[in-house]
Amino acid sequence: MTNEAKQSIRKHRFIPYRRQDVIELCINQGGLESQSHQSFSQLCHILESLIHFEFHATLETLKNTYAPFDPNADTLVTRKPDKEEQIKLQQQFADVFKTVLNAANYEQVTDQDLEDALHEESLFKVNLAVEFDDFEQVVFYHRGEHHKQSTIKSWGGLKKETLNYTNYDRIAVFIKFKDAEYFASKDRKDLNFTPGSTIIKLFQDVPKADLEMLFPNSEVCMRKIDKLIIGTSAVVGGAFLLVTKLATSILLIGALIAYWMGFRVEDVIITSNQVLALGAGLGVFGAFIYKEWNKFKNRKIAFMKALADSLYFKNLDNNAGVFHHLIDTAEEEEFKEAILGYYFLLINPQPLSESELDNAIEQWFSKTHNVELDFEVDDALQKLLRMGLVLEVDGKYQALSLDKAKEGLDKHWDGLFDYNQ
Repeated sequence: MTNEAKQSIRKHRFIPYRRQDVIELCINQGGLESQSHQSFSQLCHILESLIHFEFHATLETLKNTYAPFDPNADTLVTRKPDKEEQIKLQQQFADVFKTVLNAANYEQVTDQDLEDALHEESLFKVNLAVEFDDFEQVVFYHRGEHHKQSTIKSWGGLKKETLNYTNYDRIAVFIKFKDAEYFASKDRKDLNFTPGSTIIKLFQDVPKADLEMLFPNSEVCMRKIDKLIIGTSAVVGGAFLLVTKLATSILLIGALIAYWMGFRVEDVIITSNQVLALGAGLGVFGAFIYKEWNKFKNRKIAFMKALADSLYFKNLDNNAGVFHHLIDTAEEEEFKEAILGYYFLLINPQPLSESELDNAIEQWFSKTHNVELDFEVDDALQKLLRMGLVLEVDGKYQALSLDKAKEGLDKHWDGLFDYNQ
């Protein structure tokens, strides 16, 4: 499968530039005097440190609330929480995790999207069955949604087909399995997951039609076309074998059956050569059945390998490791939103309303960088007001000067560990 085109479906909240690149884009915009560049960089450094400190507390909350459900934990447990505590921790974890995903500008995949994925044909030409009853809770989140066009090759590369499909740049998966009692009641053993555990996974570049491959209990099923190909081959091969190799044996068996059932009067005489021929014929037929069964198994193994190869390159992180990845992304997004809001208020001589600021930033990205954004202006202004970097007067916002802004952030930083207050 080769990608040929990629087109955005709608504007995204995600700002597709690194934190440092956004700082440089602002400086190179030319709205600041050259002597202010260093001061602006210093402000960015303090703001970055404050946001990092705030998210560190969030990361610790995620780690602590997830610990009782972590299937990959390598530390000893001092006390196992009871059932009621586990429910509270699970809910707290889910709430904080959702907050982090929102800060990282992820969107929840709707139930309808998941339903569509189960009915659309896979780009990898495999059908997957998912046992949804195994799960207590399933939530998918995505970031970046595009129309893509790919060329699918089949019949050994002789046939090419162009497919248009929806693709997600990032997918975060949150799944909680039912407890051990449920699987015991179903007499389910040799599970490849821990009952009652919660798994978190992060993937990249996933077609919407293939969302079901991200479920941990998905199983490969043969498509109708594959069953037809194998079935047709078996029927044709079997008919040819019967006519060319087993005709004599079939006639002999038919005569025996007719004699036993009284439809034939003459005795059926079986010579040693006929017995050998019958045994050989049955052996050939058995070998043919075994060959066709192996063909079915090998095709299924090929599908499973295609699925495994795809997941190997699409998987970015798992379980507790996902927290660090998403926290870092959330920090970047929060910083970029705040610094862009502050910068555009700083370079404008007049205060701006929320909508004016939103339009200024979105148009700048669109016209200057050919990037369509749905900038989170309300979130940016909330952060700027909370950190004392802007003033609001009559519904309009004005940025503090660089010196006053740095002084305010520096005092805020110094007071983080003032436990005598």
